[in-house]
Amino acid sequence: MPVSSDREFKDIGKKLRQARKTKRLTLKQVAEQVGCSESMLSKIECERTVPSLRMLHRIASVLETSIGNLFSEESGADIRIYRRGQRPVVVIRDESTNTSIRLERMVPHIDDQIIDGNVHVIAPGASNGGDIKHQGQEVGYVLNGVFELSVGSETFRLHKGDSFFFRSDLPHSYRNVGKEIAKVLWINSPPTF
Repeated sequence: MPVSSDREFKDIGKKLRQARKTKRLTLKQVAEQVGCSESMLSKIECERTVPSLRMLHRIASVLETSIGNLFSEESGADIRIYRRGQRPVVVIRDESTNTSIRLERMVPHIDDQIIDGNVHVIAPGASNGGDIKHQGQEVGYVLNGVFELSVGSETFRLHKGDSFFFRSDLPHSYRNVGKEIAKVLWINSPPTF
């Protein structure tokens, strides 16, 4: 069932700029660590371009934050219920392929957060933009569709009902190789998204 009301978060560029300035880093310093041009980083901060999920992950890592922190509002609550259609949603669009990945957030940002969870809604042909690696562990369950998961030197085609686990320090990427939307319940610890 489609989500009835997306709440796409805006101002990602402003939040990245604020995080960079809080760390007292220049555009050049962050760009060098991320592996992109200073111009590209400036365009992202000015919201003239949207980074891939991979690029956003690399920027968040350099800024010692997470994608979830960039998109979530602080929640001091010990209990949080998100009703269907009311979860915060992060949408990453790839303008070159006209595809998108939606991350339906399941866990609010809290200071001592040790786990993160999202439903990845992956449009046909969409990918996360390439290999990501970081500390931690990840587990997932395919709710709908077909998607391809690459971990290290292995690639797996996963279908509805399949699950996976891997160490996050192994290079990993994914893409929807099917003709329908793929939905994957994805949990990782520590939080990186």
